[in-house]
Amino acid sequence: MVADYSDLLLPGEWEHQFVSANGARFHVAVAGPQSAQAPRIVLLHSVPQLWWTWRHQITALADAGYRVAAMDLRGHGASDKPPQGYDMPNLTRDVAGVIRALGAGQAIVIGHGLGGTVAWSMPTLMPAVTTAVVAVSAPHPARVHASMYGALTAPARRRLNALLVPGLVEHRFRHSDLVATLLSEGAVQPWEPEDLEVYRTAMRLPAVAHSSLETYRWFLRNATGATHRRYLTAVRAPIAVPALQLHGAEDPYLHRRWVGMDSGALATRLQFEQIAGSGHFPQEERSDAVTEILLTWLAEHVPAAGASASQI
Repeated sequence: MVADYSDLLLPGEWEHQFVSANGARFHVAVAGPQSAQAPRIVLLHSVPQLWWTWRHQITALADAGYRVAAMDLRGHGASDKPPQGYDMPNLTRDVAGVIRALGAGQAIVIGHGLGGTVAWSMPTLMPAVTTAVVAVSAPHPARVHASMYGALTAPARRRLNALLVPGLVEHRFRHSDLVATLLSEGAVQPWEPEDLEVYRTAMRLPAVAHSSLETYRWFLRNATGATHRRYLTAVRAPIAVPALQLHGAEDPYLHRRWVGMDSGALATRLQFEQIAGSGHFPQEERSDAVTEILLTWLAEHVPAAGASASQI
């Protein structure tokens, strides 16, 4: 069964909007005060997910005085799915463009997994729009002290290597329940059946099974390419903005020993937190704990009261 993107505009204490940025149209779920004094937050998801992964945090952050936009990345959810543009530098341009399209000058960028890699990349590639960063279940992409494969466990390496076989993972997304398999393998807490169905629906959208994997393939296939080399050079620069890294204590996809190596070396204002009782998806598995840490950290580094930003 093929889904329609409108199936993913789920109701809640937020408003669904579409904005144009960097040559594409992006869906965002927005919430929070529209005051010019409200700091801006952009939330980014991973694969096989979409904006919905942040549903527990959207309202809490908005209630704390932040203007929040949970974004569907290029190739996912209700955002456009063009045939190209999935390299990491272009994804950071997407996010910067969305921040500006929403009327803001800067934002705190919070991301999980692939979205966490985008978040890590923002302070050096798009410094003008980046106030602070939070990366969840996402090693820093600099690859100075820990290689991409070194940070991954054996099951994660097998999943990543499968991406190099043309059409294999797309076929599994379409003809098996790979979505539920990936989510269940990576978590230590049980998933609600209705949430798994949201993610299955998202992966049934035309082109998503392919486009959602293209950034991973860019990392794997273009390691010696000029664009990739320039990207690595850029993200190996020090990060001056406040940074928070969250890691599930029982993450079966990432080695705790290596996950904080490069971020610890490059982020001069880093706070690292492990989330007990969580696997690879702490924002959903231990949503209350993640929300509490976010609110405490934000209150210290980017407090809602007295902040200044253009209106979203």
